[in-house]
Amino acid sequence: MSKLIRISLERRGVSCIAELLEKEAPRTTAAVWDALPLGGDTQHAKYARNEVYTIVPRFGPTIGHENTTVTPIPGDVCYFDFSGGVLDAAFKDDQGIDQESGGIDLAIFYGRNNLLINGDVGWVPGNVFATIVENLPAMAEACHDVWRSGSVGERLTYARVDG
Repeated sequence: MSKLIRISLERRGVSCIAELLEKEAPRTTAAVWDALPLGGDTQHAKYARNEVYTIVPRFGPTIGHENTTVTPIPGDVCYFDFSGGVLDAAFKDDQGIDQESGGIDLAIFYGRNNLLINGDVGWVPGNVFATIVENLPAMAEACHDVWRSGSVGERLTYARVDG
């Protein structure tokens, strides 16, 4: 039986369900599943286009690249491991991220034509560890509202759907 997670934009009251890709990304899915629930302040991507994410403190083992992409499609759920030196200092201060250890970025992609490149560091491949299987249209509308109206006060959370 597939493992499912609920991804929510809490203030907007919208959730979607994603299926973990255990065969394609076994190390990433195991680490995320074991660490759930996870969540934090929501951010909308500046470079990648149609991405909403949160950065959480490090958890689990170092995973490395697994089932990576630099062109995520709508419904992809990705894991990024950012060391302390990769993230901008002002962003780390704003988000309360430890300067040395960095953090884990958990992101959802809600629209087409995404490209994971950052002007400071170049290509930023993400581990695709889940795919949204339920309620993507409503989540996409809410994510677009994060971009248009702002992320202040919004939390993006990830939790197990126990069956």
